[in-house]
Amino acid sequence: MEKHSVDESSLLSASAVETDYTMKTSSIVSVTKWTLKYVICVIFIAWTTLIFVFPLESVGNLVSKWFNATSGTLFGITGSTFLIFTAPILIIAFLAIVHLIIFGEDHLHNNGEKSSKYPSFKLWTFPVLVNGPFGVVSAAELIGIVLFSAYVIWAFCVYTLRAYGSISDHSSFKAMSMFMLEILGLRLGSIGLFCMAFLFLPVSRGSVILRYIDIPFEHATRYHVWLGHLTMVLFTLHGLFYVIAWAMDGRLIQELLGWVDIGVANLPGVISLLAGLLMWITSLPGVRTWNFELFFYTHQLYVVFVVFLALHVGDFIFAMAAGGIFIFALDRFLRFCQSRRKVDIISSRSLPCGTVELVLSKPQNLRYNALSFIFLQIRELSWLQWHPFSVSSSPLDGKHHLAILIKVLGKWTEELREKVTGVDAQKDLSITASVEGPYGHEVPYHLMYENLVLVAGGIGLSPFLAILSDILHRVREGKPCQPRNILLVWAVKKSNELPLLSTIDMEAMCPFFSDKVNIDIHIYVTRESDPPLEEGYIYKPIKSSFCPVPSGCGMSVLVGTGNNIWSGLYVISSTIGFVVLLGLLDNYYINPFGIYKWWYKGLLFVVCMVASVVIFGGLVIGLWHIWEKKSAMREKSSHIKVDKVEENGSVAPKDLLSQDNASKSTVIRYGSRPEFKAPEQSPFSNLFPPSITAYHRDRQSYTVAVNCLTQPSPFIWAYDTLCIVSKEILELLSEKWGHVDVGVLICGPPTLQTSVAQEIRSQSMTRQGHYPIFHFHSHSFDL
Repeated sequence: MEKHSVDESSLLSASAVETDYTMKTSSIVSVTKWTLKYVICVIFIAWTTLIFVFPLESVGNLVSKWFNATSGTLFGITGSTFLIFTAPILIIAFLAIVHLIIFGEDHLHNNGEKSSKYPSFKLWTFPVLVNGPFGVVSAAELIGIVLFSAYVIWAFCVYTLRAYGSISDHSSFKAMSMFMLEILGLRLGSIGLFCMAFLFLPVSRGSVILRYIDIPFEHATRYHVWLGHLTMVLFTLHGLFYVIAWAMDGRLIQELLGWVDIGVANLPGVISLLAGLLMWITSLPGVRTWNFELFFYTHQLYVVFVVFLALHVGDFIFAMAAGGIFIFALDRFLRFCQSRRKVDIISSRSLPCGTVELVLSKPQNLRYNALSFIFLQIRELSWLQWHPFSVSSSPLDGKHHLAILIKVLGKWTEELREKVTGVDAQKDLSITASVEGPYGHEVPYHLMYENLVLVAGGIGLSPFLAILSDILHRVREGKPCQPRNILLVWAVKKSNELPLLSTIDMEAMCPFFSDKVNIDIHIYVTRESDPPLEEGYIYKPIKSSFCPVPSGCGMSVLVGTGNNIWSGLYVISSTIGFVVLLGLLDNYYINPFGIYKWWYKGLLFVVCMVASVVIFGGLVIGLWHIWEKKSAMREKSSHIKVDKVEENGSVAPKDLLSQDNASKSTVIRYGSRPEFKAPEQSPFSNLFPPSITAYHRDRQSYTVAVNCLTQPSPFIWAYDTLCIVSKEILELLSEKWGHVDVGVLICGPPTLQTSVAQEIRSQSMTRQGHYPIFHFHSHSFDL
């Protein structure tokens, strides 16, 4: 008995020690996490504050004293400029790497937990501006726009007042005008240079900074567009002011062709500006839509733009904006290395609507989530064109493959469909693919909401298929997963697109899923007044295929969003190599040989930047590649599995509804061509009803609605021209779901995003206290 009591006491003591250790470890981890976040915030605020107050004369004098004091050191003025304007963003990148290495896995393990206990508005998900030149703008984005605008206006006003105060009272009007134009032209250039410090950060697809703040590339692209417009306006005014001043003084040609050794070289600046203007003009929405390839190819002139900018201003001025450019160079070289790999296409097929499905091979340790996307190159079609596509598969569908859906919208996609059709007909044909990515949200936010509304237009259904698959797999496997109520609203032009939904078999993924999660799917066919298919007609079914584990031909893991340790070592080694090369260059070449030419030192600075990425970063990439090959060999030898790629037969609406689950009611209403009045009762008065009534909203056309209730979820086809997500739907969801957070994810054309965002903003402004809070998320982008 005594022995038994002692054993119990020992067990209790051990349990208490273990609990105490767990609590202490958790506290240390939490403190470390918040310390890193705090330090990153402090550095970023200090850096941006310095940029903001730099136009002040007192701050400018302090910086000049700092330059003079450090001019005799190893790195000289260039090192001083690098330290106060470039180093902060690189230090932030280092700290972000540490954060991702230590806490990155927490996102994967805790992505099914609620972000907050009580529903609340969030700056990132509340649409403030809807109709305007910026598209749909959230509250957080509006704050960023206001701050950048305030900085430009503030800096220009301060520089103007300083220039005006230095004009002599005896100066002639011409001399005063020329002086003001040259000074303001100079200051506009410096403002543009600081804007350029941010310009390249959003287009660094796998950037550790974007991953840390969880802004995916498809969202960050619009920030690059905004900053690009602002930067080019400033640089254009910078050049224009100088041109006017030189023309007034009669020395325009002489100055434009000038290339001095000490000071700013004008000719490289002209070349850089011309390259920038060409990129800017071809990136305008009208030109880009008219000829995307023209936009794509001219945008490669960014190399000319950056190199000749360095030649124009010299090394120490260029160092003010070098941080963002260096991070972009890191990402670009890593993408180049990843894209050299030829990727196996496990299966390909063309659906009845013309959409192409490709299933690509990937290694087991290449992670992605249902919100990810990839860039795809088909070498048989073009060696230069890369096109982005959302994944349509969940990472839980299989460890060794990834699927995408491609809609035929242009020449490249049309040729791809013909190629796929040819491969199906002739087995000797092949398709060679290269992939960059996957990229996307660091945290799969679709798992954070208990209630989801998914709004898709056409091929915009693709990421939502991945989301549905991800949720169902998690429900089946008992993994963390918040969503319990899901409404999918899908708008298509014609009914031949409906088989896209059959690319996933929800019942097979999670039998009896309706007991745990409520999924309702509403489909709207907008350009047909009648179901076009005759009774009993089905599309030709496609057999399932089994795909063995690929042998060395999967997607490369050399991606910024890949292994956190290797990607971190790549960034850190390249940065250290950059600093080392600059030190060696100054110590053994520039200072001993008295190199004084500004433009030449600017060129050497760019060479050091590129060489550090290629040499030091390339060494890490080589080791990373060896590690990848060894991991693949271990994976292959330890277990050889077979992933089943679900390829269900594409069927017509009647088959999607299933013969076994007959429709409870089918209501078809035709309207005459003259004016149609909406019925007093809204067609959405019962959001998940056994019957539905279609009505004409604002155009004269015939309307047909077919509502068929199936088990476990209803599929509703409404043939109408009504708005996809109307005020009625959100109001009725408010009454049904109560005071909760509702994630509204949109993937479709800008008009669809605008209409949904407008309704969410309207609901948020007029909501009652017990109604849901709708959170706007866009999963669309336009390069």
